Amino acid sequence: MMALPIALTIAGSDSSGGAGIQADLKTFAALGVYGASVITALTAQNTRGVSGIHPVPADFVTAQMDAVFGDLDVKAVKIGMVAQAATIETIAVGLTKWSPVPVVLDPVMVATSGDHLLADDAVDALRTRLIPIASLVTPNLPEAAALLEESQAQDEAAIESQGRKLLAMGCAAVLIKGGHGQGSESVDYLFYPGGRIALAAPRIATVNTHGTGCSLSSAIAAGLARGESLETAVRDAKAWISGAIKEADRLGVGHGHGPIHHFHRFY
Repeated sequence: MMALPIALTIAGSDSSGGAGIQADLKTFAALGVYGASVITALTAQNTRGVSGIHPVPADFVTAQMDAVFGDLDVKAVKIGMVAQAATIETIAVGLTKWSPVPVVLDPVMVATSGDHLLADDAVDALRTRLIPIASLVTPNLPEAAALLEESQAQDEAAIESQGRKLLAMGCAAVLIKGGHGQGSESVDYLFYPGGRIALAAPRIATVNTHGTGCSLSSAIAAGLARGESLETAVRDAKAWISGAIKEADRLGVGHGHGPIHHFHRFY
């Protein structure tokens, strides 16, 4: 019997099930990868917004990482909501200790609802401790601007500039997501030291996009866990997430920004 590849998500929990750890584990399962998890924070949230955040103590994040890496053969890691500076330091130390595998960093700063998910004093730690060890960083347009303390990019030239500046922070590659942009297509840009790739998909008219960023980054991690190249993993994840957004309205979950349909290929 062939064992499934294993991917680990290090992220916050979403009580409504649409984003965070729950979205990551659904994504891994949908894409044929066994998912393990390290929870960095509990959130009280639903499709309308976040009403509370309870960070997990840093030493217990360490305990979770040690438990997973000490037993499971992890092939890729996705990092999502990290909540606070102490947690970021703990994750950086743990990954340096345990993990030579690809790391996909989704710099989660603001929820789909607009609620802030990262403490202000943790942003610099994100820049200096996690970005340099990432195989891929996946900010959306507002997150890329916030990481660089610049205005949100409004055109391709500005996106190119911000992508190159993020690369200069030490990561191996950057995927700037175009979901917050304008136009009939949503274009993501993959930047790496030797060039860039533009990935376009039709922009889908729906409010049910809760968990899109979490799920895209975990889909890329799933591809890397299966042994795909970075470009293939990103292309496959983009195609999968487009289908999940397109079918999101079928779910009818909640009264705000509902979740995407992680299992659209099955039902």
